[in-house]
Amino acid sequence: MLIGIVSEAHRGETRVAATPATVVQLVKLGYDVVVEAGAGALSSFPDDAYIEAGARVGDPLAADIVFGVDALTPEQLDGLKPGATVMGIMSPAWNPALVEDLAKRPITALAMDAVPRISRAQSLDVLSSMANIAGYRAVVEAAHVFGRFFTGQVTAAGKVPPAKVLVCGAGVAGLAAIGAAGSLGAVVHATDPRPEVADQVRSLGGEYLSVEAADTGEVEVSATGYAKEMSEDYNTRAAQLYRERITETDIVITTAQIPGRQAPTLITAEMVASMKPGSVIVDMAAANGGNVEGVVRDEAVVTANGVTIIGYTDLPGRLPAQASQLYGTNLVNLMKLMTPGKDGRLVLDFDDVVQRSMTVVRDGELTWPPPPVQVSAAPAAAPASARTEVKPTPSGTESPMSGRRRFTVAGVGAAVLFLCAALSPAALLGHLTVFALAIVIGYYVIGQVHHALHTPLMSVTNAISGIIVVGALLQIGHEGTPNGTLVTVLSTIAILLAAVNVFGGFAVTRRMLSMFSRS
Repeated sequence: MLIGIVSEAHRGETRVAATPATVVQLVKLGYDVVVEAGAGALSSFPDDAYIEAGARVGDPLAADIVFGVDALTPEQLDGLKPGATVMGIMSPAWNPALVEDLAKRPITALAMDAVPRISRAQSLDVLSSMANIAGYRAVVEAAHVFGRFFTGQVTAAGKVPPAKVLVCGAGVAGLAAIGAAGSLGAVVHATDPRPEVADQVRSLGGEYLSVEAADTGEVEVSATGYAKEMSEDYNTRAAQLYRERITETDIVITTAQIPGRQAPTLITAEMVASMKPGSVIVDMAAANGGNVEGVVRDEAVVTANGVTIIGYTDLPGRLPAQASQLYGTNLVNLMKLMTPGKDGRLVLDFDDVVQRSMTVVRDGELTWPPPPVQVSAAPAAAPASARTEVKPTPSGTESPMSGRRRFTVAGVGAAVLFLCAALSPAALLGHLTVFALAIVIGYYVIGQVHHALHTPLMSVTNAISGIIVVGALLQIGHEGTPNGTLVTVLSTIAILLAAVNVFGGFAVTRRMLSMFSRS
């Protein structure tokens, strides 16, 4: 089958749906690829690069499968052949007119921005790929307008304080913004309804600001994996936090979006008016109405008090080469899923929740919206009639052994040890003693500990290698005996290796435990 890569018709779009690197992967799957002339020019991918990768330049609308970044225009859709499959970012929840138009055509359309939030679909998640780039670029745009250092400095001419950055929302875009701002030396604070992201924020050098809501049982993420609208109580308390923090903040980056709905307003005009002149706000939700009151889509406006509000919606497209590569890789991963035979033939499997969720139209039949996909890790509650009371056991332990069985096992072990001692030569008794002591140590040090700590404790118990060190020391210095030189050499090697094991075990354990300690 033939895959066509179109040149984006929407104004300002710099990305392309495939790069020379992803074309190579598509060819390996058995597909032929045709690229529209100049499709990758704005992403710095010339036609010659596509030809070297195995594609040809021609009419992509005549292909069996058509890749685009944005949804195709009506003129492009008119040029498709019957039975063609179209893939791109279609925003079906926001664009009912497009969905209606697609349903009138004998084609199949898959929305790359409708991938369900489940683990095995992460490699197809265009929203995450583009949000990662957008978060980074938001900081770059803010730094350009801010016009001052992000990092603090002490110079002969005076002290320069670091910039203070507030990131509202610690999703993919927010975390990327936190990392970028922190790497530039700014003091970064971040908010998010989900307290579990606090460690992620700290790992990137930011400080997490929690919003203590009265209704702490509120669920902030829907069963589909996307954000939900927050409660009035949470919004009130969050607004109070923003009001207190924003007066001393230099740069604010907002990322809160709810798929298919108007973006929530986080920063009011009153808050903007309280900011210092020269401050910058980047509203990454401007495409869906914005999180900041007064934002203008695709523009940067300056308020009366000198605050710049940036509402650019093409942040990923401002890094076109990288964005195209990530988007193209998402498409390649989808094609791998839909080409089970790797024979260049596309197979749409409606039994697969990933493919079903992405399909807007199949052969001219409207399939949007798809059935909900349950992605929550929490198991469904069992019916009351089917519930049985089970006494919980302590975490990391098993059911206790009965007294009779314990004594039986101990008796058998003692009998075996007695027979070994009785039938063994005198020289072996010392080794049996060491063996018995090792069993006792292993039992009490490892056997009675929660399984989550087994790995570091196994490192600590490398100290048992000290037994090898002691035994090897006793064997050194017997050159007068038969094979004395060989014994000395082997003992020296044993001492060296066992010592490395002992000290290395403690070093590894200390390093591992430090990963779980909080500053």
